[in-house]
Amino acid sequence: MLTYILVGFALAADAFAVSVSAAACTDVLPFLIGLRAAFMFGLFQFLMPIAGWLLGSAFSQFIQGFDHWIAFGLLGFVGGKMLFEAIRARRKQECPDPDDSPKSHGILKLNTLFLLALATSIDALAVGLSYNILGHPVLVPSLIIGITTFLVCLIGIEFGKRLKEVLEEWAEIAGGSILVLIGLKILVEHLSNGR
Repeated sequence: MLTYILVGFALAADAFAVSVSAAACTDVLPFLIGLRAAFMFGLFQFLMPIAGWLLGSAFSQFIQGFDHWIAFGLLGFVGGKMLFEAIRARRKQECPDPDDSPKSHGILKLNTLFLLALATSIDALAVGLSYNILGHPVLVPSLIIGITTFLVCLIGIEFGKRLKEVLEEWAEIAGGSILVLIGLKILVEHLSNGR
């Protein structure tokens, strides 16, 4: 049980960092939107090990060959878009994009949140594959991983809301940079392991 909790914390690290940066970049963040974001991250961290386990060992080499590129691409795209809009807004001294108004909840809009949850949960797919190969059950560990991620992301969102007060107009630049750096970290870790 303790092992599953530790795996949950390890897998939740990227989702935590994304939660912090996303909350820091959102002008208005009602509690329910933050709850929805934490739920999405937790749900994906719950589902991906199950998907990996179901795919089994037959696909492990195939998936491990490009999972890091997918995570890097998704996080790089979202983070790069945030950076571009923040820099453009600073030049024009106006809001980054009408679509990112406080009403739309910025980066935590459902379509962007889906991409972020997917990108931060790809490693959980590999964990599910390893559970299959080792003959371990997957349902209880996946549930623990999902709940751990949900709770960690709730904390991250609250921390990000407080961080926004400190960063003010630099929050979107910091958040976009963090997303790009997380994507690079995932890519470098996997490439340095020879995958």
